[in-house]
Amino acid sequence: MTSQPSLLDPPAAQDVSVFVPSREFDCSLDFYRQLGWHLNWRAEGLAELELAGNRFLLQDYYAKKWAQNFMFYIRVDSAEAWFHHATKVVEGGRFGDARAAPPKRQSHGDIVTFVWDPCGVLLHFAQSTDEPAEDHA
Repeated sequence: MTSQPSLLDPPAAQDVSVFVPSREFDCSLDFYRQLGWHLNWRAEGLAELELAGNRFLLQDYYAKKWAQNFMFYIRVDSAEAWFHHATKVVEGGRFGDARAAPPKRQSHGDIVTFVWDPCGVLLHFAQSTDEPAEDHA
């Protein structure tokens, strides 16, 4: 794939972060911290969390359709290890509807553990494989 030259040279950017919804802010914040994200800072209704050098902004805002359609795709060494870790985090039920599904090979070849946060955001813990994706043509 060749890139087309830009008509304008854009100014430099330093970072890109997304805003992630939460139904119960403190519960979601604790959930992500238990999964392994580092809390960089917290302000009223907003927190920056970081994992493997990647950051997002957790906000105290919830819209059901948005939350249930929001997803992360997180490249990991072992989807199985993340499944066991996430299962330990969600055991006991203190994170409401949070849950984890066992790893499964997807049609594109990656092995993925699905984890839902307390408000329905879907995290894909994806392990790359040397297996080619299935041809659905």
